[in-house]
Amino acid sequence: MNLELLQRIENSTAHRKSREDNAQYILNNPELFSELLKFAFNTSNKNYYKSCWILELVLQEKIHLLTPFLDAFCNKISKYTNESALRSISKICMFLAKHMILTKDQEQKIIESCFDWLILENVKVATKAYSIRALFQLGRNNKWVYLELKRILSEDYTKYSAAYKAVAREILKKLE
Repeated sequence: MNLELLQRIENSTAHRKSREDNAQYILNNPELFSELLKFAFNTSNKNYYKSCWILELVLQEKIHLLTPFLDAFCNKISKYTNESALRSISKICMFLAKHMILTKDQEQKIIESCFDWLILENVKVATKAYSIRALFQLGRNNKWVYLELKRILSEDYTKYSAAYKAVAREILKKLE
């Protein structure tokens, strides 16, 4: 266990600068990526969501770092419940859908989680928005996804905020 990394995670805040500094630390020390991932996967640790914040920014820059851990990530995503972690995890799912070649099993796990986040009422709009975008990308290889996504977006359109409506409108237009 890298104590400096642990300290950085524990002291991390939601402020963009804090998250960016920690992400840069990992990018400068890529040998620590697997440890960051272990912290992010350990949902019983009270600070795991902070690891997810950092992970999101690292993967935004270098999504390929996740390649050797892709199966583990896809197996874990349905276990996340903390909204701060879910936002980051759903965004990572969007990155994966856009930039990685996934196996059918990996796609299926991401699709299932994204649909779960989309239909659950208590999930925040940012997580839903990233899920919508990920599902749209994954629907290119899984046509049934478009039918279900269109139905959900049409039915839920009036339930959520202007931000949700903007993403829903954009994706519904693409689905026409």
